[in-house]
Amino acid sequence: MSSCDTCVVRNRAICAGLEDREIATLSAMGRRRTVAAGEPLIWEDDDSLLVANVIDGVLKLTTSTEDGREQIVGVAYPSDFIGRPFGQTSKASVVALTDAKVCVFSRSDFDRYAREHPELEHKLLERTLAELDRTRSWMMLLGRKTAPEKIASFLIEMSERLTETGCAPTLGPARRFSLPFSRQQVADVLGLTIETVSRQFTKLKNDGIVELPSRREVEIINRGALVSLAG
Repeated sequence: MSSCDTCVVRNRAICAGLEDREIATLSAMGRRRTVAAGEPLIWEDDDSLLVANVIDGVLKLTTSTEDGREQIVGVAYPSDFIGRPFGQTSKASVVALTDAKVCVFSRSDFDRYAREHPELEHKLLERTLAELDRTRSWMMLLGRKTAPEKIASFLIEMSERLTETGCAPTLGPARRFSLPFSRQQVADVLGLTIETVSRQFTKLKNDGIVELPSRREVEIINRGALVSLAG
């Protein structure tokens, strides 16, 4: 794999707190992998065989009902950690929403390495608690917010996680970005119908809060109004 010194997420990924020699050891355990849009990386209910750092691109975490319906339960962006360390079974499928690059490790090798390096275990705990906070916020969004509040909250989160180019990290919220989701996927994520999503996007445009240069592109014109609308 390429040198960790040139990794674009090196200072934000879970390995950020490791020393150079520890990074070198971890690097020897991993490999870079390119995942095409739509390609699965991990399958729900399969044995947990790998974990990964996202280097570039966006991936979705999904679960399925007994009748085959899919629910998006999370999204992974550059520097995010995916997979189920210290677990025997994957609880969600991980599928690329865009072309993506990941740094993949054998789950058993990674577990052993993490147990020997408290800094890495600490980073995993921090990421787990942050994900728990996001999940609680998402429960509030799904359970209590109105359709306009849901769409506004969704766009604010996207602007904070995506940049002008669509995938790379940024120091501040992006004003213009490309959504990795289709309108139907936005509806599925927010528990709305596609018709409601389309109406809300159109209203935001008509109110001068956002511009919609294309089906996927969003430009925030009045961020204060969007934040206010999100509640």
